Amino acid sequence: MTVLSLRIDSQEEKPLKEYAKSKNITVSALFRNFVLEKIEDDIDLDLCHQSMKEHKEYPQSNSFEDMLKV
Repeated sequence: MTVLSLRIDSQEEKPLKEYAKSKNITVSALFRNFVLEKIEDDIDLDLCHQSMKEHKEYPQSNSFEDMLKV
């Protein structure tokens, strides 16, 4: 497992520790979860933008009934 270092000042440390404690997780798990969620959100947003671009170039719509057939 890789270890990463993060520098924060004491004013930032206190609320992070308190938040992690309130969620019953470690600060390490808190950061890991936030970073992975951010990456997932960015990937989803990129896919959404690409899909919207494709839809504008090649508009197509399907009825609800057609979607049920798939």
